Amino acid sequence: MQKAKISLVLLMIFLLIVTAGLYGCADSKTKIGILQIVEHPSLNTIREATIAELAANGFRDGENVIIDYQNAQGDPSNLKTIAQKFVNGKYDLIIAIATPSAQAVVSETEEIPIIFSACTDPVGSGLVDSLEAPGGNVTGTSDAVSAEKIMELALKLTPEIKTIGALYNAGETNSVAVINDLKAFAAANGKEVVEATVTATSEVQQATASLVGRVDAVFIPIDNTVASAMPVVTQIAVEAKLPVYVGADSMVADGGLATYGINYTTLGKETGRMAAQVLKGANPGEMPVKTFEDVEIYLNLDTAAKIGVEIPQAILEQAHVF
Repeated sequence: MQKAKISLVLLMIFLLIVTAGLYGCADSKTKIGILQIVEHPSLNTIREATIAELAANGFRDGENVIIDYQNAQGDPSNLKTIAQKFVNGKYDLIIAIATPSAQAVVSETEEIPIIFSACTDPVGSGLVDSLEAPGGNVTGTSDAVSAEKIMELALKLTPEIKTIGALYNAGETNSVAVINDLKAFAAANGKEVVEATVTATSEVQQATASLVGRVDAVFIPIDNTVASAMPVVTQIAVEAKLPVYVGADSMVADGGLATYGINYTTLGKETGRMAAQVLKGANPGEMPVKTFEDVEIYLNLDTAAKIGVEIPQAILEQAHVF
């Protein structure tokens, strides 16, 4: 009986040791938090490419790292809650997709390394000191494409534009920066800008409708709020035969007429590469923000046909089409 009791005690001790060891292994894995402002094709592409590039650099989810992906569903209060979760959980790295996500995590920690992605104006948004020398614990990738370049394309496709409707969320600093660029272009080229701002996706329909009959074209920056409601914008614009020029390829896929845009798979891979460098010991504050000079034309031929815009052959030959 005594031997049986001793054997039972030894078995329990063994199980405790094994269990502790398993938990220890789990705790030893590097924890990466990914915070995304909203579900959207462009942002999803970035996330998927980032995770794939991390794996290509030896950081595989479930093997030697734990990747915790959280989506704020466009709610600022969710952004703060998730950011605090990552910080309080002492995550080893935070990847923030889109400017509002980055602003949320930057406001919560000066210690945990942060890699942002698809932040149009990182300096103006208060994320970094400069593109060349970010400083602190933050760096990342920018998806900035000038409004001037997009409008130059717009005037090749629809040269009669005199008045441009600017549809955006004035609370998104990245959008404000691009709209200021648009205004500068308009002032230099004798065009007028009519603004229609929103604070939530539920307001996009009314804001878009308010531009019908008042403008010759609509311009939408890479705005998370409006991008989430692009099908609504498209429906109204197509019925009004109104060309819509946008900031991202996915917004063209959702019915916008055209853009000069960045390849978001390429941007996501670069985000993942930078994240891997930091996990290997690089200082984010000393890593320049990555910007992209190579932009490509994206066209929606179905939209063009519906609103009666004929695409010049020279542009068509250069473009990616939907």
